[in-house]
Amino acid sequence: MSHLIGELSPPVRLLCGTGPTNPDPRVLRAMGAPVLGQFDPAFTAIMTDVMELGRQVFRTVNPRTFAISGTGRAGMEAGIASLVEPGDRVLVANCGRFGDLFVDLATRYGGIVSQVTAEWGKVIDPQQIDAALQRTRPKIVAVVHGETSTGMLQPMLDEIGRTCRRHEALLVVDAVVTLGGMPVDTDAWQIDLGSAGTQKCIGCPSGMAPITYGARAEEVITSRKTPIISNYLDLAQLQRYWSPERLNHHTLPTSMTYGLHEALRLIVNEGLEARWTRHQRTGDALKAGLEAMGIQLFGDPKHRLPMITAMMLPEGVPDEEGRARLLEEFGVEVATSFGPLRGRIWRIGTMGYNAELRTVLTVLTALEHVLRSFYARVPRGAGVDEARRVYERAAS
Repeated sequence: MSHLIGELSPPVRLLCGTGPTNPDPRVLRAMGAPVLGQFDPAFTAIMTDVMELGRQVFRTVNPRTFAISGTGRAGMEAGIASLVEPGDRVLVANCGRFGDLFVDLATRYGGIVSQVTAEWGKVIDPQQIDAALQRTRPKIVAVVHGETSTGMLQPMLDEIGRTCRRHEALLVVDAVVTLGGMPVDTDAWQIDLGSAGTQKCIGCPSGMAPITYGARAEEVITSRKTPIISNYLDLAQLQRYWSPERLNHHTLPTSMTYGLHEALRLIVNEGLEARWTRHQRTGDALKAGLEAMGIQLFGDPKHRLPMITAMMLPEGVPDEEGRARLLEEFGVEVATSFGPLRGRIWRIGTMGYNAELRTVLTVLTALEHVLRSFYARVPRGAGVDEARRVYERAAS
């Protein structure tokens, strides 16, 4: 017997995991605008704006800058699916779960994959990549700019880009967590293809994957000997859909496109440097607050992401029960990790609209209460006081 289901009424949460994050209210308002047909001139003008705004945020002049209809993973897979032919050699810089994902994707599309690796919580030395390039002569080098699973930032992408050019390899970069929160200098770093996701520092709900690629990548995509296996993620077709040709490939998600348009507009209007500074300042305050509480941070301190802070769980604090208590009592979401780090660290995101002192103070207050409820030794108020001091000092 059927029964009525009540009106949708999800609870309000402070989303401080690794994505999604709370969007700016202006993004949500934009998503409620009237739906247009995909070839309505008013809508194709919005698509053109998204491309131009995307170029500014990616810091590129690439004509092929648009968005994949799908999550950040769809952007990564579109790049690999469209560039890799069976038998192509692919080198992956792997020090976390999303390095593993590049390995999986390249293997699925027939690539012969080799890896340079580092322990989770560390980063890849560019000299490792140089040596591996000389040894394996790959067509593609895949690098994760911000390894969300560990909270680590891969340094010296400019050097890696120069190395790839010297060896005539394409550089493919996952910038899912970094785009919109810190510099991603596509042209200066000689990134051949970069992809991101909307649900992190861009500050939009999950559902689209900004992507950009230059002439070298486009030449590989359009001169393949074999068809691109995926139709949906075929960049050769998608670039025609986003061009004046308007190839009828699929129906772009109208409301998500509105949201991405507004999110990118807000980034550009704030100013890239100002936005990067805001993310760095907020992340520094959170890290200082956690350390003042006696909490150990995870990973190489020289290479920590500003927008994802990985903290070690104090002894005696259970992972799932602790996160559930944060969610139920304070409405604060934080994330665990994967593989060897699951149950050992929590990852706290301060991204987009949430990259503010108010977020840090709320999270630290909730953490103090929850950790003390499990008898962890946490000094009262120390985290909040230190976070505020560090945040305000950065403004002076």
